[in-house]
Amino acid sequence: MHEHESHTHELQTHDLHKHELNAHEIEHLLEHWIEHNKSHSESFRTRAKEIELVNPKAAARVREAAELMDACTAKLVEAAGEV
Repeated sequence: MHEHESHTHELQTHDLHKHELNAHEIEHLLEHWIEHNKSHSESFRTRAKEIELVNPKAAARVREAAELMDACTAKLVEAAGEV
């Protein structure tokens, strides 16, 4: 299990690596990753506001990271639509 600022979840790698994934498992995995990424993206944006007060350049990089996370999430959403 690992924790983030706003959520906790258990790693279930033992369930995902012993056999080929079926469509339901793939959908579940993609949904998990999408929500996970959204949580991180929101956290990046929130923290960027705080970082801005100390270091505007670093805050800009954190906001860029949020945008890249959003782009990754969009690809995962596309993948989910193909399952």
